[in-house]
Amino acid sequence: MKIGKGGNKVSTEFNMSSMTDIVFLLLIFFMLTSTMVTTNALDLVLPKGKGKTDSNKSLSVSIDKDLHFFIDKDEVAEATLETQLLALLNNETNKAIVLRAEKSVPHEKVVYVMDIAYRNGIKMVVAVSPK
Repeated sequence: MKIGKGGNKVSTEFNMSSMTDIVFLLLIFFMLTSTMVTTNALDLVLPKGKGKTDSNKSLSVSIDKDLHFFIDKDEVAEATLETQLLALLNNETNKAIVLRAEKSVPHEKVVYVMDIAYRNGIKMVVAVSPK
């Protein structure tokens, strides 16, 4: 007794639709979780060499080659820089600092001012000379 031609054939083809679903789900998972990872770095807004900084609305911190710190044009001791910055920016809604440092200033002094801004949630713009 024969029940039809090839009634019990097993297909040897592999269906890729379930594999692509899994790959897309993994892709979406890794895309979402990678945006939640925060690096331990300072958030900086670096200006372009050709750009201008609107210094009228923000406070300026300058460091000269003799390592003297200035807020706008007033000289400030390095130890009291943070307290005076916070006092001046107390009532501001958009807190921003423009950092101007000469070429010969050691990197650690620039990072010191950046760290003050990072700890207090102040936006930092590093000023550059135009090209």
